[in-house]
Amino acid sequence: MTSPVLINKLVICGVGLIGGSFALALKKAGAVGEVVGIGRTAASLERAQELGVIDRYSTDWAEALAGADMVLLAMPVGQVGAVTEAMAPHLEPQTIITDAGSTKRDMIEAFYANLGEHLSRVVPAHPIAGAEKSGADAAFADLYQGRNVVVTPLGESDPEAIEQVSSAWAACGAIIRRMTPQEHDRVFAAVSHLPHLLAYGLVHDLASRANSEELFSYAAGGFRDFTRIAGSHPEMWRDICLANRHALLAELDQYLGELAYLRALLLSNDGKALESLFGEAREARNRWAEKAFPS
Repeated sequence: MTSPVLINKLVICGVGLIGGSFALALKKAGAVGEVVGIGRTAASLERAQELGVIDRYSTDWAEALAGADMVLLAMPVGQVGAVTEAMAPHLEPQTIITDAGSTKRDMIEAFYANLGEHLSRVVPAHPIAGAEKSGADAAFADLYQGRNVVVTPLGESDPEAIEQVSSAWAACGAIIRRMTPQEHDRVFAAVSHLPHLLAYGLVHDLASRANSEELFSYAAGGFRDFTRIAGSHPEMWRDICLANRHALLAELDQYLGELAYLRALLLSNDGKALESLFGEAREARNRWAEKAFPS
């Protein structure tokens, strides 16, 4: 049996991996009626429609939002100001606005700046799921199965709107978590944004060297695993890093201190301390993996 329809009309701005997978998951669960896509380029929206990710698309906010129950903002976070300003005049009283942004500070600033009269219907969120590939072709219905979705309501968010957003993500198979927006940005600077920054930096460093072709020819599984996330969408991660730069800079400084300590151990040829550090890191990593990905 499928779930009752939670959302009669859903509008998705940014029909890529995240937004497209949300649509497909809700369709699979029988929890959505019509899905309308809106975005910057008609070609990508046409492709999403061909794939069955959306039912139709529009390039006009007034048309897209007419009768909408919910809007998911799944475009790069750097576009949130322009998008919320464009959509604001066309929002109807019943329409709930949520997002899938990996940072919350800039998103919420834009919500307050442009959606002031509609804040009771705004419920920010962040699905902790993704892949290196992007676009509607990468979307799939099971992306959110068993994955965390962090809901970060505003002080003004209406309880019914919070419940509706939480129920939509739960229908996708997600586990719902709650955080304040500020706590969210501090946590994800450490466990998501910093790793992406490091992966991009390492690949860029090696690719910039005169012997890069030789270096890459010997790279194997360890390099692949460490740098997998450097295959992610550059525009999206540019916006994330800049939007959360204050928390990310603090985490980068902390990590630079760790690198300095590792360098000191190598300089002093301190194998005992190096092995001890590796052992502590291994135990911590394995405890996390066993809890996060139980077999």
